[in-house]
Amino acid sequence: MGIIGSWLLLATEAVAEAHSEGGFGLNIDIFGTNLINLAIIIGVLFYFGRKVVSNILNERRSNIETVVREAEAQAKEAAVALSKAQEQLTQAQAQAQRIRKAAEENAQATREAILARAAEDVERLKETAARDLDTQRERAIAELQQYVVSKALQKVELELQTGITDDAQQRLIDRSIALLGGEA
Repeated sequence: MGIIGSWLLLATEAVAEAHSEGGFGLNIDIFGTNLINLAIIIGVLFYFGRKVVSNILNERRSNIETVVREAEAQAKEAAVALSKAQEQLTQAQAQAQRIRKAAEENAQATREAILARAAEDVERLKETAARDLDTQRERAIAELQQYVVSKALQKVELELQTGITDDAQQRLIDRSIALLGGEA
C-alpha cells in the first residue's frame, strides 16, 4: 500500500469516528459531499499523488531505459559475434578449399607415381621376358648343336665300324683341313 492508500484509510476512519460522535469530519460520500471537502481531497491527492506518480513514472522510465541500453548492448555483442562467426566461416571455407586442393594434388601425384611405377614394372617384365627368351633360344640352339654333334658322331662311328673307303677318307681329311683353315 502506498502513501495515498494509507492516508485514505486514516481519513475514512476519522470520518467514521466523527459521524459516530456527531463532530466535525470529512464526508467522503461523493454524492453528498460539499464542494470544499471535494476540493481539499483533490488538492491533497494532486499534491501527494503527483510525487508518487512522478516517482513511479521516473522509476518505470529508468527501468525501460536500462532495458533498452542492455538490449542495444546485446544487439551490438550479437552483431560482433555474428561478424566473428562469419569471418570464421569464411576462413573455414578457405581452409576446406585449400585442403581439398591439396588432396586433389596429392591424389594426382600419387596416381602419376603409381602409373610411372607400373610402366617401370612393365618395362622390367619385358626385359626379363626378353632375357628369358634369349636364354631359352640359346639353350635350344645349344641342345640342337649337341644333338647334331651327337648324331654326327654316331654316324661317324657307324661308318668307322663299317669301314671307310679310301675316297671317303680322303674327302673327310680335306674337309677337316678346310674347316680348320687350311687349304685343300
